[in-house]
Amino acid sequence: MMKKLPVLTIFILFVIILLIVYFPTKQKHLYGWLNSLPKPWILNTKDISKILPQFHYRFPDFHERLKAFAIWRVGTPYEIFKLGEEVEPDLDPIIRLDLSDCTAHVLTTLAFVQSSSWEESRKNMIVIHYKPNLYGHKIPTFKTRWHYTLDRITANPYTVNITEQLLPLEKLVEKKLILNRQEDESEFLNLGWEREITFRYIPNSEINNNLLSKIPDVCGVAFVKKAYFNKGIAIGHEGMIINQKDLIHASSTVGKTVRLNFLDYYFRDSSPIFNGIMIYNYFPISASTP
Repeated sequence: MMKKLPVLTIFILFVIILLIVYFPTKQKHLYGWLNSLPKPWILNTKDISKILPQFHYRFPDFHERLKAFAIWRVGTPYEIFKLGEEVEPDLDPIIRLDLSDCTAHVLTTLAFVQSSSWEESRKNMIVIHYKPNLYGHKIPTFKTRWHYTLDRITANPYTVNITEQLLPLEKLVEKKLILNRQEDESEFLNLGWEREITFRYIPNSEINNNLLSKIPDVCGVAFVKKAYFNKGIAIGHEGMIINQKDLIHASSTVGKTVRLNFLDYYFRDSSPIFNGIMIYNYFPISASTP
């Protein structure tokens, strides 16, 4: 005669079955909902304002919502440098969904997933994309914009560098750089500032599945380009890694935002296309942010 299983054991088995069967099915249903939505780049501001609350309802977790919104944006047409302050010298809009480049995809997605309307998204984009003035207020101007990814991920509280948490320091490459200062000591951009920074990045020899297994389920990736160092720039591209394997990024080569395997993208024909990467995490805007 078979012995009866203890009640606790039965309960544990039930929970395991629930995790195996119910939650993947639920996730599949939630992400299937994205396919029922019209493409974001064809919608007007009123349409977006109607859809944003649904993202909050269906994806209450901040990072899951970030992932879902990024997936929804796959296919967005690519154009570079199409975000501005809506005043001279850059008349482009503060936030948009009709076009995207690599940084715009990351930052506008981060703004939209924390908002319930187009207007709130615009306000959140100002919080995320601009530095505070001497009085702690964020006013969108060309000179207060976070122009450099390295500057942003090492000083902005919403996109925080976690590279040094992933590997021992001896496995990282250390580099000293003066942001915005070119080899001839002129400014790369007319910003009236420069920043000396020592940073570490992950070399190509350490970029593999083992590294990906250590990163968050949703995180940012910044691609290091040595050829840009003499311009006072360290990062040549950025995107989002989801599920520890897929890259979502606005691609100038393809001409739109795409989702593809990260390692296949990075090691084309077994040869890396950049000199290394930095990984950063996403954080929501706090209620106390000015």
